[in-house]
Amino acid sequence: MTASSRLVTVFGGSGFIGGQAVRELARRGWRIRVAVRTPNTAHDLRPLGDVGQIQLMRCDVTRQADVEAALRGADAVVNMVGTFNTRRFQAMHVDAARYIAEGCKANGITRLVQVSANGAEADSPAAYGRSKAEAEAIMRQHVPGAVILRPSVVFGAEDDFLNRFAAMASMSPALPLIGGGETRFQPVYVGDVAEAIARAVSEPGMEGQTFTLGGPAVYTFRQILELILRETYRERVLIPVPFFAARPLGGVLQLAELFGLPAPLTRDQVLMLESDNVVPEGTPGLAALGIAPTGLEAIAPSYLWLYRRGGQFAEPAAA
Repeated sequence: MTASSRLVTVFGGSGFIGGQAVRELARRGWRIRVAVRTPNTAHDLRPLGDVGQIQLMRCDVTRQADVEAALRGADAVVNMVGTFNTRRFQAMHVDAARYIAEGCKANGITRLVQVSANGAEADSPAAYGRSKAEAEAIMRQHVPGAVILRPSVVFGAEDDFLNRFAAMASMSPALPLIGGGETRFQPVYVGDVAEAIARAVSEPGMEGQTFTLGGPAVYTFRQILELILRETYRERVLIPVPFFAARPLGGVLQLAELFGLPAPLTRDQVLMLESDNVVPEGTPGLAALGIAPTGLEAIAPSYLWLYRRGGQFAEPAAA
């Protein structure tokens, strides 16, 4: 099988991580079938490879027939489908994983990469973590050699992490410190996650392994907000919001999902914030994949300047 003949089907390839992963797979010579719900919104993926190398295919991952069609003829599969919409966890995380895993087994596809999340545990207090853990178990049940990647919070120019709080800081005089801001994170760069996906698909010897992906440094939630304020040249009040108050607040705010709107905060996200999101000691991670992690402070300034008054060449206010 030559490099140009290998076909990988990528589910969820039009998302934040997906575009980067498609680029890395294209660089390795894979033909790529990007299975997306609305192909007309993903045409920006085509120029990431040679002419004809990247094809878009309409696929609703909650429909088994669509998934089976997307898998036909594939040599490898990547599943990056995910959502923070609490009403969609079962369909998008669990049911979609089952359709993909069963389809891989039926088609004899043994090269499968599941992009999960750090904190995916069957006993997680958060429904997000439990649904991700169930998806992992389904993958391993049907494809024992599946490679599971568990990234911590992912950052990069199009993230919904630093950008979300930077946007809030540009409009609000205060930012909430959920739980007092002591929750620890180990943010991982989207480019490193994409590289990990491409290596897991392309290189032998990783079958059946789980890798937890984190960056080179650990930050508290407070430290991350302070970094955002430094880079955007803004002074904002950081208001501690204890978990007992944040839980009902998240429950109210997630009602936005009933109207098809993204919730600014959900009760499930508050529950996730009650546990640190760092790579457990001794767990295989980026180093085991041969990847040197990229630091948050090396990348964040390259896009947080968008939130400064006056733009990239604005000067910080005089003390």
